[in-house]
Amino acid sequence: MPMTLDEVATLIETGELDKAERQLSASSSSTEDAVRRLLLKGQLHERRGEVERALAAYEEALQLDPDHAECAFHAAYLHDLRGNDEEAIHLYELCTSAPPISINALLNLALLYEDVGRYEEARSCLESVLDEHPEHPRALLFLKDLRATMTMVVSDDPSRQTGDHGGILDMALADFELSVRSRNCLRQMNIHTVGDILRITEPELLAFKNFGETSLNEIKAILASRGLAIGQLVTRPTPLEPDTTAVAAPIVPEGDPALLHQSVATLELSVRARRCLQRLGITTISELVSRTEAELLATKNFGQTSLDEIRRELGQRGLHLRAHR
Repeated sequence: MPMTLDEVATLIETGELDKAERQLSASSSSTEDAVRRLLLKGQLHERRGEVERALAAYEEALQLDPDHAECAFHAAYLHDLRGNDEEAIHLYELCTSAPPISINALLNLALLYEDVGRYEEARSCLESVLDEHPEHPRALLFLKDLRATMTMVVSDDPSRQTGDHGGILDMALADFELSVRSRNCLRQMNIHTVGDILRITEPELLAFKNFGETSLNEIKAILASRGLAIGQLVTRPTPLEPDTTAVAAPIVPEGDPALLHQSVATLELSVRARRCLQRLGITTISELVSRTEAELLATKNFGQTSLDEIRRELGQRGLHLRAHR
């Protein structure tokens, strides 16, 4: 006898995925029923780690019901994890456009807005959460981080201090005539404004997959026409003298080997923290505890809030980040 969709949802929650999948193979009797089935299929594939199939299910559901907030949230979350900021923002905006509004959607949208420099919109999202929940811990932490970022942007931006270049540093790179490949590479590197491109070096750009000399020369020409250059706002450290000391032995993290070999996916971390770990190539807890706080904080968009999350999760397991030496 076929199960109800509520019963299928329970199967997914309890991990009985094969049984749930068999139940979902039945045809749908209405559009509403079809959308719910696709939502459940997406959740089932998410539980299995089948991201592409999950996204396909959510997007098919949104074609049937473009205003379905839950499908939009799940699809936005997956795009967010994969670094597809524009699509994630669009979908988070969709599911926060009408009540009831998901707090998690507002928080995730705020982080994405901050990542792409839309600070006022980020603040508006966080303040909306705090209007309803004045003591919400994550919203308070994110707002504190955001204010620090906004202060840093103002104090560190030479154009705001000296008047040089006017407001060009805030101009979106999407406003310039760039090839599709260049646009895609810059977006995947989280480079959105002229200011961003002035704070990265040519070797860093060329190290990115699919970014070659053609794209580099294209961007250099556009910047040169405005009296700018890639990397001109990069702070150049004083060269270090050659280190003649012996190379230290590799650091072996202390702790239960079974625990250390677990994936960082087992930690309850925000999307931003997960994405930062992905950028660093950290996949296991062992790799994470081999890093120092300074190394993590040096990663783009990794702030005190993300660090506190990681400290908390490691602390609950009796672990900690490597001490700086």
